[in-house]
Amino acid sequence: MTALLSEPRTASVPVPATAAAAADTAPRGPGRGRGQLRLPHAAGFWVTAVAFLVMMAFNTVPTPLYALYQQRDGFPTVVITIVFAAYSTGVMLALYLAGHLSDRLGRRRVILTAAAIELVAAVLFVVWPDAVGLVVARFVAGLGIGVLTATATAHLADLRRIARPGAGIGFAATIAGVANMGGLALGPLIGGVFAEWVGAPLVTPYLVFAAALVAVGFAYAFVPETVTPPTAPAAYRPQRVRVPAESRGAYWAAGLGGFAAFAITGLFGSVAPTFLAQLLHQTDHLVAGVVSFSVFGAAALAQIVFSRLSTRRQLVLGVVGMAGGLLALGAAALVAGAAGDAAAATVLFVGGGVAAGAGVGLVFRGALATAGSLATGGNRSEITSGIFLLAFAGMTVPPLAVGAALLALPLVPVLLGFVGLVLVLILWAGPRMIRTTR
Repeated sequence: MTALLSEPRTASVPVPATAAAAADTAPRGPGRGRGQLRLPHAAGFWVTAVAFLVMMAFNTVPTPLYALYQQRDGFPTVVITIVFAAYSTGVMLALYLAGHLSDRLGRRRVILTAAAIELVAAVLFVVWPDAVGLVVARFVAGLGIGVLTATATAHLADLRRIARPGAGIGFAATIAGVANMGGLALGPLIGGVFAEWVGAPLVTPYLVFAAALVAVGFAYAFVPETVTPPTAPAAYRPQRVRVPAESRGAYWAAGLGGFAAFAITGLFGSVAPTFLAQLLHQTDHLVAGVVSFSVFGAAALAQIVFSRLSTRRQLVLGVVGMAGGLLALGAAALVAGAAGDAAAATVLFVGGGVAAGAGVGLVFRGALATAGSLATGGNRSEITSGIFLLAFAGMTVPPLAVGAALLALPLVPVLLGFVGLVLVLILWAGPRMIRTTR
């Protein structure tokens, strides 16, 4: 998941804004040679946004399908969390090893590589459908997203700056956030539709997305490059994170805020359908897709609705939304377990997920802003990458712990334990981030 609102990496060399008037007609940058067809930068911006959205949607389309795999193969819930953790591990590995390479290799080359990796993952889902194949396919898909997110966000900002030199990057940042979280929201909804109404639901969605990936990859190949690679070769090194000693407390608060936020997305991206089926007796796969869509969609929508508020106010609303949503999730578990009222529990579970999702969008945006304010000496990309790594650790570790706990414990105490852990983290990190923004 990745880069919601991060700015372009500082090492990039974008097309100068003073040349914007000629940027869409004159050859410029690598791959922009005479006679080659390239889209105008304004059109390339929207093509990039659509490609970003499609690739993010592909990565959540399996969410409502996991229950079908589980019914077919009879594996325990912990396997679902292992499959999901493989995805997050792939994202973190790619972020660490390759998240910064577009500054040297160019945006187009890296994003086209990400599209190719996602296409390989789609093929793996089809030809290797057992549990081991799911783990491998999800890991490969995670590698592609780790390569994609920061690069696509940076390319959107570059293209916007060239097409509209005086407009700033706020619009590009918002579109990047909507493409990211909106894609994650659409995936489960599409997967749920396929699961309920389309034949071969464990094959057809991946074939459809394979075709979509080919289409957006072909269209994106005509988007202009915005980075001029350095003439002198530089030694490769993975991402590093250097934070001044006096800023480390604030940085860890931002990182743990991101960890807590992505723990919620990890829950709804992996085992939420299991809770719906076993605790709330909601076995409709479309319902599972709609629930995940609502959570991720709330995260995207909150960033648009509250974009004009200050970072501090967004963080306050985000912390309140996450805390209130988590309490509602805990209440849903208690109502379903003690009172056996599945209808009331479902309302609390879905409502809590939506409130928590809206909080996730605002808290993670605030975490990025808090971390960005601590950057010094041109290390913004390192600072941001560290936040993403901590966030995806949150998407990996707590859901995996939930799956492991379900091997020995009932659903209700496991869900309550998750709620308690994430609530403590956000109530510790949130106020510290809010104080930093002052």
